Amino acid sequence: MSRYRMDDHTIVDTDNATQSWKEDTRWDGNNHISVATGSQWDHQRLYRSRKGRFYVECTSQWQGRLDRAEWISLHQAAAWLLANDEELPPDLEGVVDEVSE
Repeated sequence: MSRYRMDDHTIVDTDNATQSWKEDTRWDGNNHISVATGSQWDHQRLYRSRKGRFYVECTSQWQGRLDRAEWISLHQAAAWLLANDEELPPDLEGVVDEVSE
């Protein structure tokens, strides 16, 4: 469980999310690299809040870097899911043509 204060002062709790998706990784021969961040040290997880909004939790293995969360748009959520080889939920299928060619 993690709680974050968002830019709009809303508090989100990852345990209250109705859905979540883990980032995909690719093996570069030495390390697992996050598809979402392009880093072996920085990671993301996508969540859908109880109210249906999407947010990304950003975590890091770098010492001193604080975990955080930020709201993202439907377009950003769809692009994140496509990049991470996830199926789009039905409510995001309408934006797939705007984020994919």
